[in-house]
Formats: sequence, C-alpha cells, structure tokens
Amino acid sequence: MSNRDPSLDWHALKTDEVLKRLEVDEHGLKSPDAEQRLQDVGPNRLPETARTGPIRRFLLQFHNVLIYVLIAAAIGTAFLGHWLDTGVILGVVLINAIIGHIQEGKAEKALDAIRQMLSPKAQVLRDGQRRSIPAEELVPGDTVYLQAGDRVPADLRLTGAHNMRIDEAALTGESVASEKQTAPVEPEADLGDRVSMAYSGTLVAFGQGRGVVIGTGADTEIGRISTMIGEVETLTTPLLRQIAQFGRWLSVAIGILAAATFAFGFWVRDYDLVETFLAAVSLAVAAIPEGLPAIMTITLAIGVQRMAARHAIIRRLPAVETLGSVTTICSDKTGTLTRNEMTVKSIVTTGAEYELTGVGYEPHGGITRDGQEADPESDPLLAEILRGILLCNDAEVYPKDDAWTMEGDPTEGALITAAMKGGLDPKEVNERYVRDDVIPFESSYKFMATLHHDHEGGAFVFLKGAPERVLAVCSHQRTADGEEPLDAEHWQQWMDGVAARGQRLLALATRSMEDHRRELEFADIEDGGLTLVAVCGIIDPPREEAIKAVAHCQEAGIRVKMITGDHGVTARAIADELGINTEGGVVVGHELGNATDEELEEQVRHVDVFARATPEHKLRLVRAIQSHHEVVAMTGDGVNDAPALKRADVGIAMGIKGTEAAREASEMVLADDNFASIANAVEEGRTVYDNLKKAILFLLPTNGGQAFTIVAAILLGLTLPLTPVQVLWVNMVTAVTLALALAFEPTEPGVMQRPPRPPRTPLLSGFLIWRVGFVSALLVAGTFGHFLWLEQQGVAAEFARTVAINTLVMGQLFFLFNSRYILEPSCNREGLFGSRPVLIAVGALILLQGMFTYAPPLQFLFGTTAIGLEEWGRILVFGIVLFTLVELEKAFLRRRGFNPHQ
Repeated sequence: MSNRDPSLDWHALKTDEVLKRLEVDEHGLKSPDAEQRLQDVGPNRLPETARTGPIRRFLLQFHNVLIYVLIAAAIGTAFLGHWLDTGVILGVVLINAIIGHIQEGKAEKALDAIRQMLSPKAQVLRDGQRRSIPAEELVPGDTVYLQAGDRVPADLRLTGAHNMRIDEAALTGESVASEKQTAPVEPEADLGDRVSMAYSGTLVAFGQGRGVVIGTGADTEIGRISTMIGEVETLTTPLLRQIAQFGRWLSVAIGILAAATFAFGFWVRDYDLVETFLAAVSLAVAAIPEGLPAIMTITLAIGVQRMAARHAIIRRLPAVETLGSVTTICSDKTGTLTRNEMTVKSIVTTGAEYELTGVGYEPHGGITRDGQEADPESDPLLAEILRGILLCNDAEVYPKDDAWTMEGDPTEGALITAAMKGGLDPKEVNERYVRDDVIPFESSYKFMATLHHDHEGGAFVFLKGAPERVLAVCSHQRTADGEEPLDAEHWQQWMDGVAARGQRLLALATRSMEDHRRELEFADIEDGGLTLVAVCGIIDPPREEAIKAVAHCQEAGIRVKMITGDHGVTARAIADELGINTEGGVVVGHELGNATDEELEEQVRHVDVFARATPEHKLRLVRAIQSHHEVVAMTGDGVNDAPALKRADVGIAMGIKGTEAAREASEMVLADDNFASIANAVEEGRTVYDNLKKAILFLLPTNGGQAFTIVAAILLGLTLPLTPVQVLWVNMVTAVTLALALAFEPTEPGVMQRPPRPPRTPLLSGFLIWRVGFVSALLVAGTFGHFLWLEQQGVAAEFARTVAINTLVMGQLFFLFNSRYILEPSCNREGLFGSRPVLIAVGALILLQGMFTYAPPLQFLFGTTAIGLEEWGRILVFGIVLFTLVELEKAFLRRRGFNPHQ
C-alpha cells in the first residue's frame, strides 16, 4: 500500500471510486491491514530534516571577508607583541559571532511549529468499530470521524458531511469557513474550492462529518508546505551582500597598499627588513575599520528597539536595514489589509440601497440612503429588515475588555452588528418577538428559518439564506407601500452590482403565519409564497489605517501587491478600496498554476492582485518578483504563507492572529497585525541605513587619514607619525564614542518621499568615495603637516606624535558634526546642539584624550607626553578649518542639485 498518489485528483473522484482505489470498504480497515500500511508509509507526522549543529552554526559566523581581515589584523598585532590590541580585535570578532549565532535557526523552529499543528488524537473506524487512536497511527484508507472543534488529523476525502463547515484560513487565507459536501468537484478546482476535501491542520468550525484518509505526514497539503520550507533557500540581505562586497574590496585595497608600501620602503628607501614589515603592518591596522562590525550591530539593535515601539518586532538584525530597501510588499488580504471581521456594507430593497458605515463587530457607525441618514423609526421597511436579521440569528455580539466580541458564525455576527447600528437592542427585540421554532442552517438547503410571535399573538416567519435559494420560495417583494409580485430579474441586476463590489450576498424573506402556530415545518418554506424583504451585502472590509499605509508606501516608491486565497471578485473590490492597482487585472490560482516561470516573471511586472493563491503560487510569485532584482517583503499569517515568508527578503508575520509556523519563518512580526506598522518599519529601516551610511562616512576618513599619513611618511623617508598601538587607540576610541553617537540620529525629513534604494547600489557610492577621500586628505594635511612642522622645530618624537594624534582626533570630532547630515547644513542650532548622544560622545572623547595625553599610565602604554596650550590652540584652529571646508563642499553640491541617495 503506497501513500498518497500526487497525480490523483481525489477531490474529483466519487466516494466509491476513492474507497476502491484505497482498497477499503464501509467497515473501515482491519487492524492487521492498518499495521501493515503503517509500516509501509510511516507514522502520520512531518519528517525532521537534518539540522546544522550549534558548533558548525557558530563557526559559520566567521565565514566573512571582513572578519578574515580583522583576524589578519589580530595576527599582525600579535606578531608585533601588542597582546592588548590583539585581544580588543578578537573581542569584536567574537561578539559579532555570538550575536549572529543567537539570531539563527528560524527554519528549524518553523518546522517544529508546523509539527505542533497536527492533531494528537483521531476518531477512526477500525474492524467495523469506532475507536480513538493517536493521530500518528493514521494510514491511508482509514475512515475518520469529525465534529465541531476538531482539528483535521490528515488529508481526507469526505464521505459524509452534515452541515459541516471547516475553517481553512490557515491554509487558504479565506476569511469565511468553507462549507463541505461529498460530491466530487472539477479536477482543476483551486485548493479553497475543493469542498469535498478536509485538509490536515484545519479546524472544524461547525457540524460533523467523516472522510477517508488519502494522505498522511509529508504527503498532506501541510506536509508539502513543511517540505517546501525545508527546501526554500534563505536569501542574504542587501546589507550583508554590500558588507561582503565592501570587505572584499577593502581587503584587496589594503593588501595592495601594504605590499606597495613595503616594496617602496625596502627597495627604494633602503629601510631595514623588519622595520619595513612593521610599517606595512601598521598601515594595515590603520586602514582596517575595526569598529565597523560593532557599530553596524549596535545601529541595527537601536533600529530594533525603535521598531518595537512602533509594533514591529524584529527577529533577525539585518532585516532592519533590509526593510529600508524594500521595493515591493506582497501582502496577504485577510487579517492584514482587512480586519478578518465580516461587516454588512449594503442592504438592497425593492426600490433603494442602504449603505452602512463602520467596520468589524463594533456597533459604531450609521445607515444612510442616498447620502442621507436613515432612521428605522421613520422607515418601517428598514425597521423590518433589521428586526429580521436580528431574530433569524444565533450569534451574539457583546462588549468585553474594552472591545466587542462575537460568538457564533461570523456572517451572523455581522448581521447583529448591522441591526445594532440601526439602534436595535438584541435582548429587547428577542423578548418582544419570542422565538417558537427554528429550522437551523444546513448546507444541503442553504437557509435558516425562525418562527416568532409577538405579544398580540401574531405569528410570522423570517427566512435568511443564499439569494438563489430564498428567491426560489418567494412570490412577492416588500415595498415601502406594502407588497407586490416578485420581479426576479430586477433583483438579479441589483445583486450582480453588489456582488461585483466583492460582497457576499444573503437574502431575507418573511411571511405571516396562523396566530396559533408554534411549530415550523419544511413545507412552510418549500411550499413558497414568501415575501422577499432585502438582500444584504457582506464583506471583510479593509482596515482604514491600511488604506493610508498603502498610499504612504506608494509615495515612498514601494509597490504593494495583494496575494490572497480569496475569490478574484472580492480581491479586486478590496484592492480598489485600498488603492492597490487593478489596471493589470486579477490573476487567479489556476492561471498561476498553468503559467511558466517566464510568463509569471512577465505577469508580476503589471499585475498587482493575485487570488485563489496556494502556497506554491505564493512562493513562485515571490521568486518571480525577485528575478527583477526587487527587494520583497511578504506578509502573512497562515501556515500556507510560511514558505514564501522564508523566501522573501523580509518575511512579516502577524503577532495576534498569525500561526506560530508563520511567525517562526519570518524576520519580523507585527505585534498589532496591522499593515500600517509595515510602513512605519520601512521608515525606521531607511533611517537605520542612513545612520549606517553616516557611521561609515565618518569612520573611513579616520582610517584613510591614518593610513595615508603613514604612507606619506614612508614615501618621504621620515619617522612614522603614528605607532600601531596609537593607531588602534584612535580607531577604537573614535568608533566607541563618536561613531556610536550617529547610531542614535533621528529620521531625516522627507525619508519616505524618496524612492527605495536600488538593491544593487554599492555601500560605497561614488559620492561616498569622494567624501572619504576629501576628508582623508584634509586629515592627512593637518596631522602630517603639524607633525612635520614640529619635527622641523626640533621637538622630541613623542611630543610630535602626541600633537599629531590629537590633531587627527580633533579633526574627527569636528567632522562628527558635519556627518550628522550627509548633505544638509550642520552649521545651525539643530546641527550643533540638537543631538544629546553627540554631545555626550564629544564630552567622553575629550575626557579620554585628556587621559591619553596627561595620565602617566596611558603615557607609558601609548608613548605620549603632555602638550601645552599653544599646541591645543593650533589643533582647535585645524578642527574649525576642516568643519568649514566640509560645510562649503556640502553647499556646493546642494547648489548643483546633487542627490546623495540616488
């Protein structure tokens, strides 16, 4: 007995054909057969994939070119015997590795979360008897019984269904529970339309039924998703790609520069071999930005804190920056762009259409007709409609913990809320019109009917259900003036208009009964003669804040696409309300399934709405968009979203209504399930990237200034102005104080009005290279010039070096104020005094440099000596000159209309 045959369309087979293929009869499997099948196909659980061990995961953190350069620097300083410097560099490397190690392992957790969704017990028919067994022991051919509240334990072809509805939102994304029946459906039916199937991990919301197992473990729909997650390749982030590229570029440049300097010093200047080698090592140590990995990690961590305050929880640090470069957001509809709460939006009568405002189960909103407020007290027809949808109803809506809670069927909850918006009190209405009998809703006849009497003894029936079913038993229609013969064609036109807006239709009818009647029979309905009162249009409406957020994203040059499991008409209607482009049309599931990868890559260029999408479709769509070098953020809340969430550059899961599987597969979780929080996160992501760029823009001139000061000394055959240990002091102290302050910079104005950063933009743009070179040249001129001038005065080498280092640091201190704004002027109150972290960093640096210059232990360690006020005066003048020259460069570029963000 083999497990599920993937080529078979089980949903399209008749039940007797299914039983025949599975070699089972109506008495269920015999125990020996079941045991044999269990040995053949294995237990009904998801297979565990091989995992990367913790030691290997930790070692992989060191597999990075920049880390190799830092390790080389550590070896160089160890070779020089400067163990303190070696310890500092290796400490930075180790901290980065530990942080990276802690952040990893999301794929394994996602698989664990999906495994937890499988049902622990199952009611089966074995040896002709009904019994409870562990769900792991289920095999193809088993007959399983289901009832309300059960989680489906395996993929089943239903053989019996009594008024059964299954909540498949986690698998299909559809907000309304799917009505189930046993008749076969079309072979090409999308997953959400296979009403003859019950899928593993979904929840029975109503009724009861039974089915025969056609797939277990990895051969279920949920198992295929689990396998897909295991196979999906996780993309590296734009920042990590750029840092790797930058690291390779930097390591090559440093190698070439150090080798050239060594060759020139040894062969041209005739320096001693060891002395020349140490000078080359000093140069390498000077050129490596040791503080960069730490600054990068801290900047990202600060971004995480800021995002958490705006309801976006980051699970992987680099995702913070990736959000800033997102070019396309693929969003699930249900619960993300919409509230996942059904709402009555329109009520159609014979001569008018009423519109209802407000969303969800909160009864705040009103009812209008032709733009004017409608009052049930002065509109008897509206009063009858609201009374009918309230009485023919089994749901409850009530306030609880500052929110409105609904118990029962979501559609019925929406009807009660609509009646309450009209001022009706459910308790009062139910007491006034007592219910005597009910025909509960069943999917076989698609209606619900209730019999009531008022306190005067008059009896009447209210009927609600599918419009085609209700119209079939109606002979008249209600008007404001009474009754008239039913005009079915007129109603069909009205209903087509409402349905085109993506609303689900529900009809309401009534009839009077004999006063003494207290029992309701099918014949009372089936014999006809009812009066059609109204048709209600119901939808899961978009969140109001999501509409603004979509517009906000589009302003920022980000394309928003909707990928949903819901119907195409509904998807288009919601997309139109949200402002998502529907000019390219709506592509539905079977069209996606039939499209080749090349056709799909072309479709995603002009189509923004995709409906009836399965997990494979979502995954293929994300890949197709990424093929155009787009940075994709994918939102989702169901198990079905997990593979695409993992594949996307940024997977965004829902924190409240989302499944654990989706959360574990994502980089970011929305604490409030709100699409609007994504726009906020993108803004923070752009701020993080700006601040990283500012930190790099600040750090690299330091390294450039030091490295080229050493190069200049070797070229001129002079004493080195900086020793390796002094170089490390400057690198670490400026990184820890000054560069760190830039991580706290607030969002620059207009950050969400500029287009996304192209994913392939290098970290060091032409502008950044120019700025680094320009400031490096100024620092070399000030530091080396001051050192040369002092040497000519005949001062001691230690004194000249101390002045040179303080000149370099003072230049960096003033350049910090320039770096607060990449191109905007810093010479104003906000630029100079607007950042508390910058002022604290400046104070800390002055204190540290004072100790470096005057404290005897540090003088001994770093080879420095005390300097006088005259030297400090010259140092201060240099700082002011550097600040002024950089501000003039900014003003020149601004006047030329230069944009540093492109």
